[in-house]
Amino acid sequence: MNTAPPALLDEAPAGPPRRTGWHPLDVTEVRHLNPDTVAVTLHVPTGLRDVFAHHPGRHVVVRHRRAGTELRRSYSICPPPHTPTALRLVIKRGGPGGFGEYATTRLAPGARLELSAPTGTFALPHLPGAHHVLLAGGTGITPLAPMAAHALRRDPDCRVSLVHSVRTSADAVLADELAALKDEFLDRLTVLYVLTREDRGSGGGPFARRLDDSGVRRLLAAVDARPGPDTTFALCGPPGLVTTARHVLADTGADPSLVRWELFTTDGTPPRAPEPAGQAPRAGEHRVTALLDGRRRAATVLPDDPVLLDALLRSHPDMPYACREGVCGSCRAKVVSGQVTADGQHALDERDRAAGYTLVCRARPRTPEITLDFDA
Repeated sequence: MNTAPPALLDEAPAGPPRRTGWHPLDVTEVRHLNPDTVAVTLHVPTGLRDVFAHHPGRHVVVRHRRAGTELRRSYSICPPPHTPTALRLVIKRGGPGGFGEYATTRLAPGARLELSAPTGTFALPHLPGAHHVLLAGGTGITPLAPMAAHALRRDPDCRVSLVHSVRTSADAVLADELAALKDEFLDRLTVLYVLTREDRGSGGGPFARRLDDSGVRRLLAAVDARPGPDTTFALCGPPGLVTTARHVLADTGADPSLVRWELFTTDGTPPRAPEPAGQAPRAGEHRVTALLDGRRRAATVLPDDPVLLDALLRSHPDMPYACREGVCGSCRAKVVSGQVTADGQHALDERDRAAGYTLVCRARPRTPEITLDFDA
């Protein structure tokens, strides 16, 4: 997830959200969108309405405890179109034993899930009258669909082009809702589907294939997305698609400040602990201090700690994290003193790194003392 500038089309509620704390919410509906994906709606009681106030593009972390283990997974908030105050998560079945498998096979109304408060900076730039070009891959549609709807309703002069790349037509979740949105904004919304694994014969069209460099360029031309001061881009999907689209946009001269992106998965490679530069300090020489929700927490980094997050969790289990793969950005913090080294920080862009931010799930110490600010 990349950092958005202060002025947003979808403004966040005033004040920074708390990064800690879990809130139990009751499941009111589990609707199967296809055999591998469900839409889970949860009831937000009156006392938690302010906690779960959010702008389109934010996500929550679900904590699920089972058989003595704790699973955490980050999901974008995708409110139902006719009840925007409800909390809805679109969950895809992943590998065996994960939360996605539980949600798509066993979760039912009446169950209770533990959620974090909404967080994240994925949002459209504030640019009245702009052409917002949104490119989604798979379940990357879940933050982009509400972002499109909100932009169209808030700015009567903007237009939105939304491209959804999926394997087959059955994987185009939310297609019915996007069709209804298209009927509502017939002249200002364009929706285009790219089917990468569905054989539709000669009628498949030029986009019935996986999106490579040339495919992305043809898509941009098809929706008349010409990079310029009045065109914004939002990308969400697997790393390959997002990386390809970012390279194409950079090559065509798109303003980096008008390109927002978010990943929802990595390539499945296990997190690798980066090697610190120079000679590794001896055991006991590393101390990390974390500022979170106005409180100071300290921990010692042991030699077998893969990353700073592990050292902090040993004494402070309320530290924010979810994916542990550098994707969701839940453990984003600013290094205010000392130095760290990290790789695979997919949720950060060049501006984040230049401003001193790191992902604690990927970071290792380079200096004896490090101070991290999760509130920055």
